Amino acid sequence: MTSTIERELSHKPLKEEIYDALHRQIIAGKYVPGDWLRQEDIATQMGVSMTPVREALDLLVASGIAERVPYRGVRVREMSAKDVADAYGLRLILEAMIAREAALHITSAQIANLEKIMDEMKKRVKLNEMPQERQLSRDFHLSIAEASDNDLMKKLYSVVANAFPDWLLYEAIFRNPEILAGSVSQTYEEHSAIMNALIRGDVEKAVQTSIDHVLDSGKWLEDYLKIPAELLREKEKVAISFIKRSK
Repeated sequence: MTSTIERELSHKPLKEEIYDALHRQIIAGKYVPGDWLRQEDIATQMGVSMTPVREALDLLVASGIAERVPYRGVRVREMSAKDVADAYGLRLILEAMIAREAALHITSAQIANLEKIMDEMKKRVKLNEMPQERQLSRDFHLSIAEASDNDLMKKLYSVVANAFPDWLLYEAIFRNPEILAGSVSQTYEEHSAIMNALIRGDVEKAVQTSIDHVLDSGKWLEDYLKIPAELLREKEKVAISFIKRSK
């Protein structure tokens, strides 16, 4: 009998097929934070060797969804409320800084790439397409970081983006499917506002729309991941104060 995870595999390099399938399973709640991702079990389920499974698990670790525990293996990442709040505060600062630099340096080719990503995101509106939508959203933000033309900032952003638990927010959609349409629409509109500001080279608008976008993520962290409001407000206060001083 073909397993659910096998049916989800598509025509990609095998390690990426396995990564995508596990990613979908995680945000759908089949695996929860703290669950171990056993190479042997996954390889058996999919009828593949251990090597591509190990490579897929490496991709999950690199993306921040899983963590490798020395001498024990790989498990779905567990994050404390403080970890989440710390990543949220740093992302507020970095999104603003990157948007400012990108508005000054973005090229026509980079704008075309953002538009292409947005076109693809517009097509991803179904519950089973949320892993692809999540990846496109990450690609959108990483492309803006690339447009900042600041190598150190790009590296810092990559680290913070991997620490931010957006995959847990997508998992919340699976638990609350009634919010899917509104969430997808809101994300698309916010990304469009950021992109349009970058196209115009409007630095202030690019910064503000980027801040607003992350602040909306903060509401999700509070409502669906139950991160204490006082922790989030503290991080927001510090981050926005820093952003204002750095203008």
